[in-house]
Amino acid sequence: MKRLIVSAALLLTMAVSVFAASSDMTPLAVVKLNGSETITVKTLKDRVTLWTKLNGVKEATLDQKKAILDNLIYEKLVAQAAAKDGVSISDSQIDQSFLSTMSQQFGQQFSTEKELSDYLKKQTDKNLSEYIKEMTGYSLPDYKVYLKNSILVQQYVYTKKQAEIKKVTASDQEIRDTYSMNKAMFVWSDMVKLFIVIVPKDKDAAAAKKKADKMLKDYNKKSASAEDAIIKDADNGKAYQAGYMILTSQQAQQFGWGPDKVVELFGRKKGYVSELSVTDGDYQFYVVKDKFAAKMLSIDDIIQPESTTTVYDYIKQNLTQQKQSQYFAQAAMDLSKSLDTKSNVERKKEGSALEKLLNWDSES
Repeated sequence: MKRLIVSAALLLTMAVSVFAASSDMTPLAVVKLNGSETITVKTLKDRVTLWTKLNGVKEATLDQKKAILDNLIYEKLVAQAAAKDGVSISDSQIDQSFLSTMSQQFGQQFSTEKELSDYLKKQTDKNLSEYIKEMTGYSLPDYKVYLKNSILVQQYVYTKKQAEIKKVTASDQEIRDTYSMNKAMFVWSDMVKLFIVIVPKDKDAAAAKKKADKMLKDYNKKSASAEDAIIKDADNGKAYQAGYMILTSQQAQQFGWGPDKVVELFGRKKGYVSELSVTDGDYQFYVVKDKFAAKMLSIDDIIQPESTTTVYDYIKQNLTQQKQSQYFAQAAMDLSKSLDTKSNVERKKEGSALEKLLNWDSES
């Protein structure tokens, strides 16, 4: 009897699993503007998983799932319209965009997926495919398909609305109102401009010190020509780094200097040449080229020393970009809705039948 009960329970579990699998393959909509693509419950589940991970929420509500479904339909509509009009994205463009996105995320430049995968293995003990699956819910190939469609949609909408988008700009009144409401944000902290030379120790600290010593001696003998020679030398960027830098005290600390050195630095006069100092990883010296006192900025002041961009220009650029992004989003939505016709989209499930399928969280 006990064996029969166990067998019955096993059969029930198998039946539930089969039902869940078949439910996942239930079509919700078919997009057929150019070809035919079916959106199943599984397709939507994967996108909802991505959405929850990107937005840091545990579960999506029923209304959110419906909105995500609509966005999936719109995405496929615009992607098909783009393909029909001859707009395409190459695999190499997708790979480049993917690596660029990951490079920005980790603050590290990756030229190949192997470099990225090796880095992830060291940092997270996961390979690239495992990391993408954990972060997005997608396999790596599926995530790239998602990325491809996203870029394709953006490119297509931009080609259709390029002229209109370029006309969107912040008005003079909007710029001045923004400045008036945010005056306290537009300030200069005390800043110092440095000419700085850094020689990494790498595997030969003695050679690095010798090189740094020579550059410092050359600079002290004939600063103007030596400065130019140090910057233009073929070794700059290879064996050492040399150039100009404008820093606040906070940025100087982020640069690796302790509070005592920062106080010392900001107390130095213009023209001061430091001695050679050593850190765990390099030898360095600096020259104080200029100093800038803290002040409140008017709307016509430049946004930072030695730039040509004024506060007015800076606000205009940011407001214009913001308004163009809003216009683009609305244009994309309007274009998607205009393509959402009965001839282009066949919705297989609607109303209570759709809601029943979308209520998958309660099944578990």
